[in-house]
Amino acid sequence: MTVFDEATAVSLRREGLYDTAADPRFALVAPGGAAPPAVNGGVLMATVLRAVLDCSPHPYPVATSANFLRVPQLAPAEVHISWLKQGKTASIARAALVQDGQPVLDTTITTGTLIARPAAASTAAASTAAASSGPVSPGTASAGTARTGEDDGAEPAGSQLLDWTGERPWIADIADCLDLGSWPGTVAADGTAGFAAHVEVLLDPACTGWRQHEPSGVPEMRGYVRLREHRDPDALLLALAVDALPPVVFGLGATGWAPTVELTWHMRGVPVPGPLQVAARCRHVSAGWFDEEAEVWDAAGRLVAQSRQLARVGRGRLRVQASDSAVSAVSEELAVSEGPVVSA
Repeated sequence: MTVFDEATAVSLRREGLYDTAADPRFALVAPGGAAPPAVNGGVLMATVLRAVLDCSPHPYPVATSANFLRVPQLAPAEVHISWLKQGKTASIARAALVQDGQPVLDTTITTGTLIARPAAASTAAASTAAASSGPVSPGTASAGTARTGEDDGAEPAGSQLLDWTGERPWIADIADCLDLGSWPGTVAADGTAGFAAHVEVLLDPACTGWRQHEPSGVPEMRGYVRLREHRDPDALLLALAVDALPPVVFGLGATGWAPTVELTWHMRGVPVPGPLQVAARCRHVSAGWFDEEAEVWDAAGRLVAQSRQLARVGRGRLRVQASDSAVSAVSEELAVSEGPVVSA
């Protein structure tokens, strides 16, 4: 069992109620620093999803909407689940991560099935990815690269025959990407290692200027995400991946902890083994708020997850003040200390 599986483990107490804990090994910074020791939001979602999938009539979380209500304590918690609908095609659950009687994370999760693509089509998609300008990250469209998953042996009928995927974003070859590595506060005084010690984030060099105090001026991040321990990606790792990259506003010079307020993500396919490719961008920053859209592609070049979140701009100091638009993206009150480099 990997550290990730331990950190997201749940145990059934009774129907609709699971026990778990917010694990310090996936806190963005260790306790005692200027920023709160917030557990990564993707890990929190994965914990809730594990409980929901345990009692779901369907195998995959095809849609998850999450509201982050407060920073969890690094302590025991409960997952409360109630089913709003259980149907043949989709089931919908309301699930909350609760500590001391207060919800920390409130979610609505739709579970369903994902249709397996024929083996020949899967091979063709992988061949297209390999033949493109990057070994696993081309910037060209690949027809038939969406849904994958269960196969009940029946021929797809009607609308299930329709299969189309838009152009993939360009991401540099994984060998040319830079390991985000650890940041100040990753390791606690007692030696407990946090998020950066367990999740490998390899960034496209074009998106790393902020690390040398030279942000690109473009609010986007691209790179690869995988656990430092070997573990094949699945629905739970997709939940982590959509919230694993540094905040896109770092490209505009913002710094500090950027807490997610609301995040919705869709599972579009079951990923094949290998690193996940993630591309995130922002469309609008103002009044201390920013949006972030992310796409996750698997090692075969298939779109396997999409997300959109609304978050607060970090209150750390600006790295540069290159333009009025960048300055206006940051709250008026700026803290002097910097927080972690990964969004919550």
